[in-house]
Amino acid sequence: MNTKVYISIRWKFLVVFLGCMALTLLFVLLGGLLASYVIKLPPYNMPLAWIINHIGSQNTIIIVGPAFFLLSYMVATRPLVDRAKELASALEEMADGKLQKTAKVKAADELGTIAENMNNLSEQIHTYLEEINGGLAKIAKGNFDHQIPVRENHELGRIAESINAMSEQLNRSIQEERNAEKTKNDLITGVSHDLRTPLTSILGFLEIIDKDRYTSEVELRYYMNIAYEKSLSLKKLIDDLFEYTRINNGMPLNLRELDLTGLIEQLVEEFVPSLEQANMTIRTHVPDQPMLIKADGDQLVRAYENLISNSIKYASSGKYIDIYIEKDDRYVIVRICNYGEPIPKRDLPYIFERFYRVEQSRSKATGGTGLGLAITKSIFEVHGGQISVDSSSSQTVFETRLPMKI
Repeated sequence: MNTKVYISIRWKFLVVFLGCMALTLLFVLLGGLLASYVIKLPPYNMPLAWIINHIGSQNTIIIVGPAFFLLSYMVATRPLVDRAKELASALEEMADGKLQKTAKVKAADELGTIAENMNNLSEQIHTYLEEINGGLAKIAKGNFDHQIPVRENHELGRIAESINAMSEQLNRSIQEERNAEKTKNDLITGVSHDLRTPLTSILGFLEIIDKDRYTSEVELRYYMNIAYEKSLSLKKLIDDLFEYTRINNGMPLNLRELDLTGLIEQLVEEFVPSLEQANMTIRTHVPDQPMLIKADGDQLVRAYENLISNSIKYASSGKYIDIYIEKDDRYVIVRICNYGEPIPKRDLPYIFERFYRVEQSRSKATGGTGLGLAITKSIFEVHGGQISVDSSSSQTVFETRLPMKI
């Protein structure tokens, strides 16, 4: 209740109390004058004389005065009490959930103000609850983008805020589930397509051999060699697919302390034969001190092997591969730069997606499965790291970041 209204009501009851006191004094005074006049008028003075003789005039005043005061006070305050009871009854009904209940405003006084405030409060709560209920109905129908207006400094506003947060989380969960379903379907489609192509070739050549449609042993060996090469491609695709699935399903990592500089330098040595065959050179730019990380060495070897071998396959015209290793406050950074043909800008956003190939015919000709870079990205992500690519007419740079050992 408003403090001013509360004080005003107390003053009103005090004024009524003082008025009844004054009225009682006036009643006693006038009663005494009337009694002094009536006592002289027989036979009308007999009841009055009996009262004075048996009870006493002072005792009569003591009895009649308070009785008159109580009666007048009850009569004077009865309207206020009745209206207060009506307000209390309306509040009880609101407390029971009947928020549309209104209190009658009978006068423009303090109790009228209270009634108006109660009605305004009831209307405000009822309207906001209807708004929240309408929002919930829309959310229930699948409109998860709907936001219920949040009123600040309002208890129901907190409920609306919680509903909005729940709706957003539910929307995210549904989108993630849809994306997961789409990912699964895309994976099945990609696998089916990539398995079907070599398998069709294998079956075709085996059918020629089975039905003796070759003309010589040389032709037989030729068909068998093609079937064998296609089988190897099929095995590589299955192995890559298994590895990709294993990594993305939370494979356990054999974490240990590693010097990333030493790991890269060792890998460069292992690529010397491939580099000589491609007439290329790797130039390393590494710091003198060790770059310590905590990682699964076997998985990182596979990831960097993919990046270096891709640079040799697709950028041999550049003659050089530069590898830079440095660190910032949190990460060890490795940049693998090649100077061959740039990756088209339209392909850059999708290059780490599974089964995505830049220049499809060239990738197939070099034996790519479309999973190598997807596996590489997954390896860095499960280590808490990142990988990115940037390509221009002058160079293509694959940058990896791995958390430093704390």
